[in-house]
Amino acid sequence: MHTESNRDVTKSYSVSEFISKLRRLADALETGAAFEIQVQSERIYVPKHATCSIEHERSASVEELEFQITWTKE
Repeated sequence: MHTESNRDVTKSYSVSEFISKLRRLADALETGAAFEIQVQSERIYVPKHATCSIEHERSASVEELEFQITWTKE
């Protein structure tokens, strides 16, 4: 029996790689298509019904802006 474990990874990209991924995501969102991306050897399938949000965090020395995509498993 396969059970999925929690996963929390961060992958850094060059600016040009990040732009390419954002462009593919924007195209998928605009056309209502699902989005597929590979992060650290795992292929992730984002369904077209996913919810998009932007989160901003601030501390004394760091600011962070996260573009988040969430969905429920079916």
